[in-house]
Amino acid sequence: MKNKRREFVCQNCGSVTTRWSGRCLECNEWNTIVEGIAPQQSQSRYHPLLSQVKTITTEMSKLNGDEQESSRLITDMSDLNRVTGGGFVQGSAVLVSGPPGIGKSTLLLQIASCLSQKDRPVVYISGEESIKQIQLRAKRLNVAESNVILASETNVDNILSALTTMPPPAMVIVDSIQTLWTRSVDAAPGTVTQVRLSSQMLITLAKSGDTAVILVGHVTKDGQIAGPRIIEHMVDTVLYFEGEGTDCFRILRALKNRFGPTNEICIFEMLDNGLTEITSPSEVFLNERNRDTPGSAIFAGMEGSRPILLEVQSLVTPTSFGLPRRAVVGWDINRLAMILAVMKAYCGINTSEHDVYLNIAGGFRISEPAADLAIAASLMSSISGIALSSNSVYFGEVGLSGAVRSAHNAAQRVSEAQRLGFSRYIIPQGNFVSLKAKNSAVEGINTITNLMSLISLNQEKGFI
Repeated sequence: MKNKRREFVCQNCGSVTTRWSGRCLECNEWNTIVEGIAPQQSQSRYHPLLSQVKTITTEMSKLNGDEQESSRLITDMSDLNRVTGGGFVQGSAVLVSGPPGIGKSTLLLQIASCLSQKDRPVVYISGEESIKQIQLRAKRLNVAESNVILASETNVDNILSALTTMPPPAMVIVDSIQTLWTRSVDAAPGTVTQVRLSSQMLITLAKSGDTAVILVGHVTKDGQIAGPRIIEHMVDTVLYFEGEGTDCFRILRALKNRFGPTNEICIFEMLDNGLTEITSPSEVFLNERNRDTPGSAIFAGMEGSRPILLEVQSLVTPTSFGLPRRAVVGWDINRLAMILAVMKAYCGINTSEHDVYLNIAGGFRISEPAADLAIAASLMSSISGIALSSNSVYFGEVGLSGAVRSAHNAAQRVSEAQRLGFSRYIIPQGNFVSLKAKNSAVEGINTITNLMSLISLNQEKGFI
């Protein structure tokens, strides 16, 4: 019998080597290389669908062709349609990932039920649950009466054979890609080789027709999508679920979308009967804020094309140890260190003997630099013990020179704050020039020193 060739595959980046080593030479990660059996070079064991694609002559077309835009599968969730760019594109591949228990299967079962009620056939394939378990969950979500086709299978060859013997469905949901395997390779389910080949076969199914394929992916302990990163390049859209297990709010974020904008978000609330869209997240996140508490500032941010207002909370207290503590939830701790350094250099505020705690209320995570001004205002308020005006909002990027740089979509931020009843807008001078004619309540500042003067810090506290 011919000996099978061994190979060593990195579980992080998918690179293949002929020998084992402690660290991958491609991604420099330690202890990620696993031994496996190299796949056969012959394509005879692949599914007939892939073999057929290999034999068809490649069709050429012009860039300015008369191709019609692909139709979309539109759900009853307006925010979800916005995140996907107007609905799921037929013939596309979507990767949905997130921590365990965040609600991926719940959301997809609700989507399947919604589309099936619109006479769009949907196939839901689970490799983790039995059909009975899916039916019990559907009953709890009040979607048991929908016409969704269920299957419990982990072999990709069997799945594709079953799909080719039935009328093409509008959508196929596979939960999850890490549980699938194919006979084409001799490797355990969940390995890089199995995940990559199984994804390729399902994506080929989507591209060969008008069936939208949704793949559910697991995440690693540090929050990254499990499996080789090439899967994120192969699919058309990557949706990521965020949220804490103890919190009822869930955030669905578009990390990649070939058919729409990226960084769009959709916010859900987890209830007993499933996930419910939150149409006005700013009101939800600001509903329980303390208006007269020092250290609280309102940030007018942007998530994709949607403006959203969030509460920034900070607490600055004298340290009990030799090394002051810096704790951040929902923001970048390195950017906090930069803001503290700028405040010390240009405002004379020294926090070297104080612990600094920063939190974005509601479990939200901020990544845009425009939050710098709200963070600085919150820190100054906590240090001085002076509560900020409850009718004020802040946004703007703070540079290392102490200058406040303008932010994009300033008019939308101010409009959202005005809709929620705020009457004072502390913004960069660069945005003030274009907004002062439209709104007399805006106040522009050039440097972080102007912000300190605006807040009127109490210098008798001894921090300045």
